[in-house]
Amino acid sequence: MSMRAPGVTETRRDALVAEFERVRGYTETLCQPLAIDDYQLQSIVQTSPPKWHLAHVSWFFETFVLPHFRPDYQPFDPRFDYIFNSYYYTHGAMHPRSERGLLSRPTVEEVYRYRAQVNDRMRELIETVDDTQWDELAFRVTLGLNHEEQHQELLLMDVKHNFFVNPLKPAYRDDLKIPRGESRSIRWLERAGGTFQIGHDNEGFAFDNETPRHDVLIRDHRLADRFITNGEYLAFIDDGGYDNPALWLSDGWALLQREGGRHPLYWAQEDGHWMQFTLGGMRALNLHEPVCHISFYEADAYARWAGKRLPLESELETLLVEPAVRSNAAGSERLHPAPAGDAGQWVDTLWAWTGSPYIAYPGFRPLADSMGEYNGKFMSSQMVLKGGCCATPHGHARASYRNFFYPDERWAFTGLRLAENA
Repeated sequence: MSMRAPGVTETRRDALVAEFERVRGYTETLCQPLAIDDYQLQSIVQTSPPKWHLAHVSWFFETFVLPHFRPDYQPFDPRFDYIFNSYYYTHGAMHPRSERGLLSRPTVEEVYRYRAQVNDRMRELIETVDDTQWDELAFRVTLGLNHEEQHQELLLMDVKHNFFVNPLKPAYRDDLKIPRGESRSIRWLERAGGTFQIGHDNEGFAFDNETPRHDVLIRDHRLADRFITNGEYLAFIDDGGYDNPALWLSDGWALLQREGGRHPLYWAQEDGHWMQFTLGGMRALNLHEPVCHISFYEADAYARWAGKRLPLESELETLLVEPAVRSNAAGSERLHPAPAGDAGQWVDTLWAWTGSPYIAYPGFRPLADSMGEYNGKFMSSQMVLKGGCCATPHGHARASYRNFFYPDERWAFTGLRLAENA
């Protein structure tokens, strides 16, 4: 049993240990429905095998936390530094992302032993680190836990695609609740323009890309108070939306001609009926649910077809801070978006595409050293999404959170809200 260092209160150390164990434990809980064969799958280059996710989030602590405070720390296996590095080029070389599914070794059992060693060393570090290093340790641990929570959502996204390409269309979980309810007509929120502040308010944790808080000018506009539904999107398809180049951005239309596709990811027709693949397996397409797994190009084309536009990042963020905006707390019981019937349900349903490019805020400064590669270096050719989804840890569904994906990507839980100028 380790001896606790004096000074930092036992309560603070216990709280950080408890949060560490909660997050680390939940990642493994998400893997419990998997068969041993499922841990190895990588269906497309964007996805990673569950086994890789389990190891990479442990690599983060072993790379950026443990040796920083314990220079004599001995890694579980020095070779893991190469195969479980993701994109930290300033740290060192890495195994190609497209080949993660080829790593039959280390085994799943060995990866869990790796996690266990990292957990033991991290608990000991939190309990014994010197007072003078506490603030930096607490920050790095919190960053690592938020990083792991991001991978919890990624793990679910990846498992869904991994299972979708299987002709058997297996369910990740067969006990997920099926969403109920009906949609209703869109109500338009009249929003006056002016100068507003966006960005993190320094209360609680935030990633560096959420800072600094700064002024933005917003024009008078209207926002739809719910997501576009499957039924509404089907009307776009039936009206030839995928065949009309006037609706599509140039890159989106070129992609459509090159790769084909005339409907959202995970839709399929069986015996003349539309079906949708979910983490609970194949289901009949519910026309009242929000349309899900669409690219930025598809969202933008639908908005043009509807005579509207996508909302800006600043427009959604200033709405998300309002008290009437609430979370869909039952998301984890479904892992699927709920029907769009309730007003004010803006988070934990789907990530909403915005018309805003993912670029740095004025005065942005990335974290120091290799950790600065975490967000800043991706500020090119990607689009911002806001809100949260049915697979997002609740702490990440804050107004200032900036999710980002390339405009052609569809395997995330992405959806569509409309806006228009007043």
